[in-house]
Amino acid sequence: MNVSEIFIRRPIATSLIMLGIALFGVVSYRALPVSDLPNVDFPTLNVGAGLPGGDPGTMASAVASPLERQFTTIAGLDEMTSSSSTGSTNVTLQFDMSRDVDSAAVDVQTAIAAVMPLLPAGMPSPPSFRKFNPADQPIMFLGLTSDVVPMYVLDDYAETMIAPRISMVSGVSQVQVQGAQKYAVRVQLDPDKLHAQDIGLNEVQDALRNWNVNVPTGQLFGRDATYTIKAGGQLMSAEAFKRARRAINLQVMRQPGSNTIEVTDAIRRLLPSFEADLPPSVHLTIGGDRSRNIREAFTDIQWTMLLTLALVVAVIFAFLHSGSATLIPALALPFSILGTFSVMEALGFTLDNLSMMALILSIGFVVDDAIVMLENIVRHMELGEAPLEAALNGSREIGFTIVSMTVSLAAVFIPILFMSGILGRLFREFAVTITAAILVSGLVSVTLTPMLCSRFLKTAALHDERRLSHALEAVFRAMFRAYEWSLGLALRRRAVMLVVFAAVLVATVAMFRIVPKGFIPDQDNDSLNISVQAAQGTSYYDMVGCLKSLAAEIGANPNVDTFFASTGGGFGSMNMARLNLQLLPRKARAVPASEVARQLRARVLRFPGFRAFVSVPPALQIGGRMGNSSYTLTVQSADTAALYDWTARLEAAIARLPEVQDVSDDLQMKSPRVNLVIDRDTTAALGLNASDIESTLYDGFGPQWASTIYGPAAQYKVLLELDPEDQERTDSLEKIAFKTPSGSLVPLESVVKVQETVGPQTVNHVGALPAVSLSFALAPGVSLGAAVDRIRRTAAAMLPPTVTIDFQGSAKTFEQSMQNLGLLLFVAIGVVYIVLGMLYESYIHPLTILSGLPSAGLGAIVTLYLFGNELNIYSFVGLVMLIGIVKKNAIMQIDFALEAERRHDKTPTEAIYEGCLIRFRPIMMTTMAALLGAVPMALGFGAGGEARGPLGLAVVGGLLVSQFITLYLTPVVYTCMAGRAEPARGAAPALPAPRTI
Repeated sequence: MNVSEIFIRRPIATSLIMLGIALFGVVSYRALPVSDLPNVDFPTLNVGAGLPGGDPGTMASAVASPLERQFTTIAGLDEMTSSSSTGSTNVTLQFDMSRDVDSAAVDVQTAIAAVMPLLPAGMPSPPSFRKFNPADQPIMFLGLTSDVVPMYVLDDYAETMIAPRISMVSGVSQVQVQGAQKYAVRVQLDPDKLHAQDIGLNEVQDALRNWNVNVPTGQLFGRDATYTIKAGGQLMSAEAFKRARRAINLQVMRQPGSNTIEVTDAIRRLLPSFEADLPPSVHLTIGGDRSRNIREAFTDIQWTMLLTLALVVAVIFAFLHSGSATLIPALALPFSILGTFSVMEALGFTLDNLSMMALILSIGFVVDDAIVMLENIVRHMELGEAPLEAALNGSREIGFTIVSMTVSLAAVFIPILFMSGILGRLFREFAVTITAAILVSGLVSVTLTPMLCSRFLKTAALHDERRLSHALEAVFRAMFRAYEWSLGLALRRRAVMLVVFAAVLVATVAMFRIVPKGFIPDQDNDSLNISVQAAQGTSYYDMVGCLKSLAAEIGANPNVDTFFASTGGGFGSMNMARLNLQLLPRKARAVPASEVARQLRARVLRFPGFRAFVSVPPALQIGGRMGNSSYTLTVQSADTAALYDWTARLEAAIARLPEVQDVSDDLQMKSPRVNLVIDRDTTAALGLNASDIESTLYDGFGPQWASTIYGPAAQYKVLLELDPEDQERTDSLEKIAFKTPSGSLVPLESVVKVQETVGPQTVNHVGALPAVSLSFALAPGVSLGAAVDRIRRTAAAMLPPTVTIDFQGSAKTFEQSMQNLGLLLFVAIGVVYIVLGMLYESYIHPLTILSGLPSAGLGAIVTLYLFGNELNIYSFVGLVMLIGIVKKNAIMQIDFALEAERRHDKTPTEAIYEGCLIRFRPIMMTTMAALLGAVPMALGFGAGGEARGPLGLAVVGGLLVSQFITLYLTPVVYTCMAGRAEPARGAAPALPAPRTI
């Protein structure tokens, strides 16, 4: 049976089918969204609970612990962390990737309802939760600044004018306004004047609530009209506000699946209208735009694809030295890629670094099937057959080989489709995209390629008399004669080749242990992060001064374009701050982002009083908790005293390791505190209780949300607080007084005793146990695998059994991936073996075909090692790809050998010798096409090259070594296995004798 015959005899139908594939592909390409990575939606929920006045220890024991115990009963919970600070607790729940976040939200709501009776009665409201995806990153930063307009006005512009209009842009999920000083009426009290007027602090709050009201008051129904009763109870203005020279930062988040470039372009088109509506003294600037890096990466990938295409076409021409013969398989490339676009659009995929990487790699081997088909038809024409006859006979003869290569190559990626966790979610699009390209190319090679050969190949064109053609033919003849002689030698010295095979196998295992292991390589995305940690108890104003010092240093670096800095307790502690730096575009910088980070790290280390940690943002944020550095280690123990003691010792030991740098912890146990010990007897005798005292203190130092003003476009809080100068000193507590039910004014010091001490600022739990997180970064040139291994050995040597450690975020996922990727590799080999066994109806022939895999693995790992690269998840995908690519050579050799045995009664040695010589040219063509197709990726230039480079190096190195070894090893293994092989499949067309070159 010849599947290609109907397409050869119906060229118009075949052409229209290809035209349809092309049209659908072009339409799909225009509809595909563009992003940096596939959409990864971590099923994560953040639960928040408040208890005014609760210290961190109380919040952890009375609020966090009951919630955590209840949450542990929810199915699919993968990780649970909590952070408790004064008056608030936040619990982050991260579920298994297979868990639906909406159903998880229902379970969380049920758990909160069940635990409510166990929570403190003083909580103003039940715990609430929200969906949260740690992988989400802002696609654009906007900044509002002014030298004359107050911050609360800028915030009002951002909240009422800019953010709502940007939120309406298609593809925008939300706009976060940060650094805001909210428009509010601040009632700032002078305790001395209150005392002089015989007014208690608690009376002011009651007055504000009673005299600033906006409630329904009914209607009058008259004979002629209906009147709404409106009482003038709402205050509409205030006089005193503070000014500050700061910026309002707007972070724009995109919806999953939306086109980042289109969304940012739409926002940019809105900016002129914003500027026209704003006062001239208010400036709106773009502080960061992720689409810039995505555009650059997308452009670089397109150029890489064109270069790859050119190299592959050059390989075809070098072997066939005919324009028409080169054009025919080259046409398989655009049709295969366009057909893949249709599959991607139908499945909701995006054009991102991974899917485009799959397309680039596919260029190198989607043309293989067309090359094999073309070369066999050309061989028949060189034997004297007419183009139509050669197309029919050649396609019939090679059809099963192409099916075997296509199906077995696609089967390699089946295990990736069923991977779980973050790696499965990341590489699913990659696997489906490259599988679609393989299958479409197989379809094109058995339909379009033989039809074009029958119509456009001319015998005269195969005998080009130009000097270049003669030179190329002479080179190939020399290669063929050398291979013919050396193959005979290898078949006569089979023992030597088997020893080489054993040596390669041992060397592959040894190199796999030696090569550095990594996870997701850092990429230069034109940005840096700086985390700042000052001494515990550092005030907000000191943190502002710290940021100003850093700003001067950062601004002096010529590679920094803009940056935003923020502090004020939004990071869990008042002594923390964070800076987001936008660097100049890659082409405008002489150094990569990692070098800029090194320069800044050396400069900021000289500042006393605080520590600054500079890092390159990860390509994908994994885990809900962010540390000062890229990686996080959690130390846990039920005994908090032992936990804090051993954590300090472990941190000191890790800091001395040469593999890591920027080691820090989140242990905030020495924050200055003022403890007020209530004299309950005196308090009760005055007709008061503890709640009255705490509420009054919150009125002065909260600030207390006493009332609300309802404006025409928004609502504004009325905040009650002491004068800012009185909030800075502990002796202000002596001035606080409040009214008793009897009407007497009682000073605070008469009912409480003031004690200055230190205590925890935050209390953290991981998995319902007290925990401390240690953050660390890798020293230059050190792999994540080496650092993780060294830290684990250090901890095992010193920690008692009651104190345990575990990595979080990227480091944890790395450890899990290293355990699973080896299994994935063996599963991929097993799947290919099963597919080949089914195709050949043999247990033995698949082993022969797969015998060249160790040499490919050795070549890939040695190449990575020599070029100073790690074996990370990208290069590991390269190893999986090599399983599919390398065995194609063996399939071509063995298919012809089996036919020679069946049809011509050849011995196994004669058959494989003849098959290797006949298939030498297509083997060299397909291997060179795949190898040169991976070279542009291996060079790793342009945006995203840090990820593409290791994958390309693995493929290039694996192909170079395996090509040399498998040309000799496969025939030797075939002859050794021949006696054990099962009977071959049924009769097939006769095999032509090998041509003389």
